[in-house]
Amino acid sequence: MSHARAGDSPPSSGYAQPSPYATLLAKIEEVEAYTHTVLQQYPKIERYALCADIRAALANIQRLSIVAWKRYHKKTTLQDLDVEIEVLRMWIRKSLRLKYITPRRYEIWVRHVNEIGRMVGGWLKAAR
Repeated sequence: MSHARAGDSPPSSGYAQPSPYATLLAKIEEVEAYTHTVLQQYPKIERYALCADIRAALANIQRLSIVAWKRYHKKTTLQDLDVEIEVLRMWIRKSLRLKYITPRRYEIWVRHVNEIGRMVGGWLKAAR
């Protein structure tokens, strides 16, 4: 019989509803997968500049969501997470402005990021 340690995720069962944190991480992974396919179509010259910035923003979002989940006082970490989501939105807008993505891809990508932003906003509101 295994015992869960403090801070571990509860074991998932078929009928239990996923925690908001698990839902947020799943959405971040969806955005990461979509981002990977989009970034493959960027010009080669941007792969080490703009693409690297977008990947770094996504990695920071994932890291900050884990840190916020583990911390007792979440407010400042959630504010940092909110800022990082806004930075990602800026890089996506820049990609559209430079015509590296189509308006349709921009719309899909931003819809995914906005969904994460709404989840973090709700979490931040609950932490206040």
